[in-house]
Amino acid sequence: MSKQVLIIGCGVIGLATAYYAARKGHRVAVLDRGTIEQENCSYGNAGLVVPSHLVPLAAPGMVAQGLKWMLKPDSPFYVKPRLDRDLLGWGFKFWRASNAGHVTRSAPLLRDLNLASRACFVELAELTGNAFGFETKGLLCLCKTEHRLEEEVRTAGQARQLGLNVEVLSPRQATELEPHLRLDIAGAVYFREDCHLIPALFMAALKQQLVKLGTRFLWETEVTGWQLNGNRIAAVRTSNGDFTADEYVLCGGSWSPVIARELRLTLPMQAGKGYSLTLPKPRQLPVIPAILTEARVAVTPMSSSLRFGGTMEIAGLSENINPVRVQGIIRSVPKYYPDFTPQDFDGIKPWCGLRPCSPDGLPYVGRTARYPNFSIATGHAMMGLSLAPITGKLMAEILSGERPSIDIQLLDPDRYARLSATSATTRSAGGLT
Repeated sequence: MSKQVLIIGCGVIGLATAYYAARKGHRVAVLDRGTIEQENCSYGNAGLVVPSHLVPLAAPGMVAQGLKWMLKPDSPFYVKPRLDRDLLGWGFKFWRASNAGHVTRSAPLLRDLNLASRACFVELAELTGNAFGFETKGLLCLCKTEHRLEEEVRTAGQARQLGLNVEVLSPRQATELEPHLRLDIAGAVYFREDCHLIPALFMAALKQQLVKLGTRFLWETEVTGWQLNGNRIAAVRTSNGDFTADEYVLCGGSWSPVIARELRLTLPMQAGKGYSLTLPKPRQLPVIPAILTEARVAVTPMSSSLRFGGTMEIAGLSENINPVRVQGIIRSVPKYYPDFTPQDFDGIKPWCGLRPCSPDGLPYVGRTARYPNFSIATGHAMMGLSLAPITGKLMAEILSGERPSIDIQLLDPDRYARLSATSATTRSAGGLT
């Protein structure tokens, strides 16, 4: 049965959800507080599709490493110290989730999601005549030190156990794959199933497909509140009036908790600011995307340009550029590619975007229990682009009353609400005994 679906947020998750919902025959509208020309977090990222990313951000050792990095404002992962209740709560939940059991449970799901999303990208590339530069050349994880190489080899072993095609390479073998680059590394790990694309072109291709499918876009429309009818959403209030629908899907990225607050939904989230710099005419152009592992910097060839992206800065919803963070990326590049210099980046305007990070490193995808016609798709952190198509496909299945094609119980958007309720019940029982 065709439904009227209203999607809040015009980032890559919102567009992908709109696309697959429209493909199911639903009448779709997408609203966003930005303008049609405005480029959100989905445009300046590294453009990677990453079946290799099996380990969520919340993993063993990340808390200790994060505490060390807090002393270095240019470090790969930085939490700006501030007295903020939401941040403290998020940090506690992050600490609780950073254990081996969580990784063991999450890795097969992340593998399945990324591989399914990869298949969707292949289909979309064929549909659009590869309008977004989709390449299936894999990903090289370049290691500067033997210590880091040993860690990556362990990750490669886990990936192999989960069925991925992975190779450990010597410096010579890595150079054979990139004969036009000079590398200064201890070794590399090559994930053959990873892919890359040009994000801005992918966003444009999605919008073009949505126009063909009759999707309505509501630009410069900011959510200001909600109208309820019992336990159902009756309308969303906006700066341009009220809008009604049969189904509402929140794809608001880092702003999702703010939008959901009036609905009394528990959606722990922190904005993880990432930066990128794009060289239009680099002195050397890699064939295969890479991760500079110690620096946590992604390097992606995009047609004739080269993008360097990285860092995770937890500093609220501010989109201000922190030059110290940018310099951290720039200084890391010559350590792996010795023919590059910091001067190569002179005059290059840095970009930043806010990635929505849940405490356990897994996105929120699915219906809410409180409101049967309200769903959430957000919290994908660094994997928003990679997981966008499969997220959209799963949401379209849910909106259509179908069973999701992948088991997504771990992505339940109410999972922290349940934990809060359980804790409250435990405290109440404890007080009675």
